[in-house]
Amino acid sequence: MCQILIIYTGGTIGMMSDPKTKVLRPINFEQIMDNVPELERLNCRINVHSFDEVIDSSNMNPKIWSQIAGLIEQHYHEVDGFVVLHGSDTMAFTASALSFMLENLDKPVIFTGSQLPISAIRTDAKENLMTAIEIAKAKKNDRSRVPEVCIYFDYKLFRGNRAFKYNSSKFEAFRSPNYPILAESGVHLRFSVNDIRQPVPGGLIVHKGLVNDVSVLKLYPGISQRAVEAIVNADVRGIVMETFGAGNTTTDSWFTDCIKNAIDNGKVIVDISQCKVGTVELGRYETSKQLKDIGVANGYDMTFEAAVTKMMYLLSQSDDPNQVREWLETDLRGELTVS
Repeated sequence: MCQILIIYTGGTIGMMSDPKTKVLRPINFEQIMDNVPELERLNCRINVHSFDEVIDSSNMNPKIWSQIAGLIEQHYHEVDGFVVLHGSDTMAFTASALSFMLENLDKPVIFTGSQLPISAIRTDAKENLMTAIEIAKAKKNDRSRVPEVCIYFDYKLFRGNRAFKYNSSKFEAFRSPNYPILAESGVHLRFSVNDIRQPVPGGLIVHKGLVNDVSVLKLYPGISQRAVEAIVNADVRGIVMETFGAGNTTTDSWFTDCIKNAIDNGKVIVDISQCKVGTVELGRYETSKQLKDIGVANGYDMTFEAAVTKMMYLLSQSDDPNQVREWLETDLRGELTVS
């Protein structure tokens, strides 16, 4: 019989409305199980690890990511797959981070949650939880069907580092516009075999020490030199720069000088687009050629969540800015498409 470990961190899925105050409060996993008696029909042994203090996902941070990675490492050879119950607000950040932290993964790590508490009459929690477990235990020829870190929500399975939350009021909370879905649940559970990454031989390697010396520079028309300098001169090692369109910025000399000075001083800057669909093409326009020339890294079609967590991961792997820049432009876990 297959075994699945559920890691319960918190989130809306594990909330219940207080009868008096109507405020949502966290419940323990036993109460979640009480609301989903169908779990006993899955022909699967389910083990559970609940965080001592369940958290709202707005309080998620690299320390907790390391705890999740450590639990997966600890139980890796005991179970067939993992389901992580997590709040949806920062789920894409955690899934992206775990994709980089779990090198050579060959078992499913499926993140899921819900938009409504599991105790609500119209909840989406039951389907999300049940199908996430089904995917985590799915095998073909004794191999996991989806040996990746993924997000399952509203009948669709996404690569974790390709998805982002785009809607806070619909069950369809996540999208992945730059990469196909990995599976879809309907009458049948259909896997997109050609889009699923295959594991690399060598055994699981877990990286826990992320470096969060990262800041974000989001451009807008009329941004001031003072605002840019405040960010690029901050005491950080990496900067995620959100630019226009295909990676374009102002060509004002003061801006180029700010970015160049930061890079000359050892900072790593990666260029991703504010557009949700498409990719950065450094050098296609005059407004981005200057960035390429001074050493800004091309983030291609990475999501914001993937860019931030990849930067944290890479800064923990090397003190050499040139090496980090090279890795940023390299597809490590299926997080980007090199055009």
